[in-house]
Amino acid sequence: MELVARKADLVRELQFFQQIVERKNTIPILANVLLEGTGNECTLLATDLEVALRSRCEAAVNKPGSVTLPAKKLYEVVRALPDGDVNIETDKNGTSVKVSGGQFSSKMPTLPREDFPSLPEAGGGVKATINGKSLLQMVTKTQFAITGEDTRFYLNGAQFILKPDDMTLVATDGHRLALVTNKHDGKKGDDIKAILPRKTLAELARLLAEGDHEVQYERGENHLFFEIGPRLLISRMIDGQFPAYDRVIPKGNDKSVEFERDRLTQAVKRVAILSNERSRAVKMILEKGKVDVTSSSPEFGEAHEPITVDYSGPSLTICFNAQYVLDFLNVVESEIVALELKDEVSQAVMKPVSADGYDYTYVIMPMRV
Repeated sequence: MELVARKADLVRELQFFQQIVERKNTIPILANVLLEGTGNECTLLATDLEVALRSRCEAAVNKPGSVTLPAKKLYEVVRALPDGDVNIETDKNGTSVKVSGGQFSSKMPTLPREDFPSLPEAGGGVKATINGKSLLQMVTKTQFAITGEDTRFYLNGAQFILKPDDMTLVATDGHRLALVTNKHDGKKGDDIKAILPRKTLAELARLLAEGDHEVQYERGENHLFFEIGPRLLISRMIDGQFPAYDRVIPKGNDKSVEFERDRLTQAVKRVAILSNERSRAVKMILEKGKVDVTSSSPEFGEAHEPITVDYSGPSLTICFNAQYVLDFLNVVESEIVALELKDEVSQAVMKPVSADGYDYTYVIMPMRV
């Protein structure tokens, strides 16, 4: 294979593969990206057997063919080259590849094309067109609530529910739950439910942040396909039954207090500095006209910061993991947020006040300290 592509085009595409490729290197070929040169374009593919990405960029292909190269090193080399053309050419034996640009020249090892796994093909599944901006907003507002390491594998992803009029993304780790519902201008038959793995959501967010694209979504038998501009993200579905999240959302929280988002964010950040490093616990003491945000730990001492609020309910003290509160505050867009409570031990709900075009509910379990 021999092709010439512009550095800017290659760098733009190669950056999307850096989180896809297998880091642990248990199967060497999974650390490589497959480049295929045909016609006037170069197709790039990589997979970790759970998530795969196919992309393309313009190229002058002098000799059609394919080659696999270490994804991270190729990206580093191309990114370091001067602006202009990048030449990629396999040697006669097919054991190494010359990557050059400007005065720079390098030889990189390659692995056989035959070792590269074949990727599932789209087609034949249930399809829908999704607004990319809305989907990005939903991913951003839920992905932090996915559990990192849980034997309940169905919690290692977020449940995506697509209906003709709306779409919902929900994630939970057992301590908190994030639920977003957005409008979907769909068609009859748009009724798709699937659990999307954590890594898939992270890659989706990366791809969607690149531009305002519509997403062509397809649910196959075992895989999900997201076509975003010139890129196709392929993901295994998590096979399992997602919890009945409706039951977790409390209905009887009769006490409500509203905060300026930035004021609450700064207070929690400051007070959390002196919280217990393991529990990250901060207390909110609700009294008439104010909420006192406090923390204490034997090692670091104690901190408190009062916030003036419009509250006339009974006095109440509730304790939360500061990071859980900040995770919500960091992604919510409205300037005012509401905290809805029942008592010191029941689930609390945080939500934006006057959210524009979407419903966002964040359920958070209080801590007992």
